[in-house]
Amino acid sequence: MESILEQQRSYHEERERIEETMVREMMAKKGTHKDQMNSEHRLKYLIDRYADVTRALVESYEDKDGSRKDEIASMQGVNEFGEFYSRLRLIKEFHKKNPNETIKPMSMEYDEFLKMRELDLNLIDFTAEEGYGKFLDLHECFYKYCNLKRVEKMDYLSYLSKFDHLFEIPKERKTKPDYKEYLTTLIEYLSDYCARAKPLLDLDEEMENTKEEFLHQWESDSFPGWPKEVSSALAHSGVELDLTDFNSLEDFREQNVSAERLKTALQYLGLKCGGTWEERANRLLHTKGKDPTEWSGDLFVKEKPGKAKKNVDTEKLAEIALMEAQVYRLSEILSEQRFATRENVQRKQARTVGEREASDEEESESESDEELDSEIMYNPKNVPLGWDGKPIPYWLYKLHGLNITYTCEICGNATYKGPKAFQLHFAEWRHAHGMRCLGVPNTAHFANVTKIEDALRLWNKLKDEKQREKFLPATEEEYEDSEGRVVNKKTYEDLKRQGLL
Repeated sequence: MESILEQQRSYHEERERIEETMVREMMAKKGTHKDQMNSEHRLKYLIDRYADVTRALVESYEDKDGSRKDEIASMQGVNEFGEFYSRLRLIKEFHKKNPNETIKPMSMEYDEFLKMRELDLNLIDFTAEEGYGKFLDLHECFYKYCNLKRVEKMDYLSYLSKFDHLFEIPKERKTKPDYKEYLTTLIEYLSDYCARAKPLLDLDEEMENTKEEFLHQWESDSFPGWPKEVSSALAHSGVELDLTDFNSLEDFREQNVSAERLKTALQYLGLKCGGTWEERANRLLHTKGKDPTEWSGDLFVKEKPGKAKKNVDTEKLAEIALMEAQVYRLSEILSEQRFATRENVQRKQARTVGEREASDEEESESESDEELDSEIMYNPKNVPLGWDGKPIPYWLYKLHGLNITYTCEICGNATYKGPKAFQLHFAEWRHAHGMRCLGVPNTAHFANVTKIEDALRLWNKLKDEKQREKFLPATEEEYEDSEGRVVNKKTYEDLKRQGLL
C-alpha cells in the first residue's frame, strides 16, 4: 500500500505536470477554429483534473482521520530504522510478486496527452448544422415555438433574431404548460451548446449570478415582460381630479362635473366607479385629505369568488420568469454564434436561389416559393444532413449502413454508426488508448476485435506462436562428427563429454 507522504508527493508532482502541460497547450499555435475549439476542451480537462488533485491534496493535509500524523510519528524516534527496513521489505515483496510490473513516468503520460493535438481529432460532437461550434442549430426549438398558440408566427431567419424577445409574449400566454416546455427545450439546448462551444466558461456561476439579478428585479417588479399588478393609482387608467375646491356635492354641481368625469377620477384611484352621480361624488369626497391606507374597504372593487381561482401561483410565475432570465443570459453569451448563424442561413438561402435559377430557368414562381419554404426540412427519422444542410435520402442512409450501430468494448462501450465509421475507429486514438491499457499492440492482427476477452486471448496465442517460432540453438543448431553424422548441438555436446565422438 502506498504511503500517505508518497501520495502527497505524487499529487504535488501531478499539479506541476498539469501546470506545465497547460502552459505548453496555451502557447501552441492554433491555425483553425477547430484547433482552437479542441485546445479549449483539452484545457478544460486539465483544469478539472487540477481541481480534483488539489481537492485530494487538501483533504490529505487536513488529516481528519489522523493517519498522516501516525505515519510521521512512526518514522521518528528510536524505531525509525525498523520502520525504514519494514517499508523496504514491502517494496521488495511487491516487485517479487510482480516481476513484470513497469512504472510509467508521469511525464510520459502528459506528453502523450499533448500528442493528441497532432492527430487532429474531433474531441466533441457537433451536428452538421452547427459547423463544429460556429453556428447554432435551433430547428427543434423553432418547431416547438411554431406549435405554440397565440404567438407571432415567423420564419426561421426571423426566429434567430427574436427567439429571446420573450417580453413581447403576453403574460396570459406564459402560464400555459406548453410555453414552459418550450422554454425548457430552449434552455437545455443553449446550455448544452454553451458547454460544448465555450468549455472554459463557468456556466454554473453565470446561472447563479443570473438568478441573483433576477430575484432583485422580480422583487422590485422591474423584470421585463411581467407588468406590475398592484392596486395603486398607477395601475389603473383614468385622469386625476384635483379635490382642493370640492368640499360637498354642491361644489361638484356648480362646476358642472359630469358623471363620466367622476368615473375617470375613480378609475385613476383604483376605486369603484359604478353607481349614480351622487354615489361617485361621495366616494371621491371620502378620499379627500386621507392617506390611501385610511380609505374604507367598501370603496375598493371586490374580487369575484371565481376570479381568485384563476390567479396562478406566484412561485410558478417566478419559476417561468427565471427561465426567461436564463434564456436572456444564454443568448447574450452566444451572441457571436447567433449573429454568425443568421449570416450563414441567409447565405445558404441566397445560394440555393442562385443555383436553382442557373440550373432551371423555366421553373415557375410557385415552385420557387415552395423550395424556399422547404428550407427547414422535416426530418422524422433523424438522418444526417448533407452538404446543403438538408437530410440525406433515406435509401442513401441505409445504403451506407448508418442505421446499424456497432459497439466496441475496448473503447469503453462507445458506439459507431455505419461500417465505415466502425472500421476507421480501429486507427483512432480512443481504440489505440484502450489497447495500450490492455498491454496489447494495436496491429493488424486485432482488426475487427472489439471484446477485451477476445483481444487478450488472441494476444496470448500470438505470443505462444512467436515463442514456438523462436530459434533454439540447443535443439535446432546442427553439428557434424568425424564420421559425418549430423546431430543437434545438445547431442553433440553430450557425446563430446562422454568421449564417444
